[in-house]
Amino acid sequence: MGPQAPQAPPQQPIAGIDYIIAVGSGKGGVGKTTVSVNLALALAQLDYKVGLLDADVYGPNIPLMLGANLPVKTSNNVIQPIEIHGLKVMSMGFLSPGDKPLIWRGPMLHSVIQQFLRQVAWGDLDFLIIDLPPGTGDVQLSLLQTTPLTGGVVVTTPSEVSLEDARKAVGMFQQLRSNILGIVENMSGSVFGSGGGKKTAEKMNIPFLGEIGLEADIRIGGDSGKPVTLFGESNTPAAPFFELARNVARRADEVHAAEKRPTVVITD
Repeated sequence: MGPQAPQAPPQQPIAGIDYIIAVGSGKGGVGKTTVSVNLALALAQLDYKVGLLDADVYGPNIPLMLGANLPVKTSNNVIQPIEIHGLKVMSMGFLSPGDKPLIWRGPMLHSVIQQFLRQVAWGDLDFLIIDLPPGTGDVQLSLLQTTPLTGGVVVTTPSEVSLEDARKAVGMFQQLRSNILGIVENMSGSVFGSGGGKKTAEKMNIPFLGEIGLEADIRIGGDSGKPVTLFGESNTPAAPFFELARNVARRADEVHAAEKRPTVVITD
């Protein structure tokens, strides 16, 4: 009998946080962080208490997208998140600003992710949105194995190259036994096409959460630190993010209700 594989560490809940949502993608360049930021802001404008964790340690873009370049403070070894636009936010970009690259191996990544999850004063939150790095690497593995996620949201563009990698991201969540809240199609329109995300969701029998168009205002908002959702649901480019937020909230409620439902065993 060969040696047994080491067991994954037990999942530990984070006190005060109702729903933990991981936003992932199989590849970079699909607008995953843009979706994460605008999803979090839309939920906050729908009167939820929301935190936003930038788990993309190598490429932390959330401070730029939110226009937040503030120093992080600590108190009694507890990190105080930056509060901006109604969100509580934590990112490596606050600790290591600028263009200096981080060259870390797996154990260091695991350590910083656990610090961001458990040594930040998140307080009471309805949602903690976690912006994962692209791909299926160490950060994703560390987080999914140790944190009881409510579920994952997979971001893709309509192109087949992106969809191929999106299916891998879905497979990662499923292999690690995390719920899939659904797929969102970003950058939909004449450039990349449309409908691929919905078709993929249908083929994989998972929910489709919405379609976000390829809009210049969305890109400008992220570059300027003023995301489009700050201008409200009546702003045309922002409206799909509010639809996405409602769909994510609904799916989180469904998953929560299903997990609380007692299992009935019928015996002869």
